[in-house]
Amino acid sequence: MAIDRTDFEILRNLRKNARISNKELAQAVGLAPSSCLARVRHLRASGVIQGYHAELDTQIAGGEIQALVAVKLHRHSRDDVDSFRQHLLQLPEVVNILHTSGASDFQVQIWVRNTDHLRDFVLSGFTERAEVAHIETSLIYQQWHSWELPDPDNF
Repeated sequence: MAIDRTDFEILRNLRKNARISNKELAQAVGLAPSSCLARVRHLRASGVIQGYHAELDTQIAGGEIQALVAVKLHRHSRDDVDSFRQHLLQLPEVVNILHTSGASDFQVQIWVRNTDHLRDFVLSGFTERAEVAHIETSLIYQQWHSWELPDPDNF
């Protein structure tokens, strides 16, 4: 699917505020509301927009600690990658899963209540898995988001 500058502007605005009204979105990108709604529906139907999410303050919601767990698998086979990914998707502490290249096969962002929960979760969620060769856990002190998309002319 080809995405033009107007589509990028729609996506840019939705990334900043997914709850923006269609009327406000249309005004922000310079379209009639009906045209804007048609474009958003097309972006959803084509899979460019895959969902809308709420951003949480993890401390207020009950999680005191966020961490990244770098995971190296014994083998980087499709079966092991798929099996481990499916395992991670079942764990409520997992916030984000990145399948990566380099020294680690996965970077997994987790959210836990306290250090005891972190230790227990790392032991049961990672080190007991047959696919896992090595893990390294890094605490996240602070997190920022960039809701900007690249300029379509430089993309």
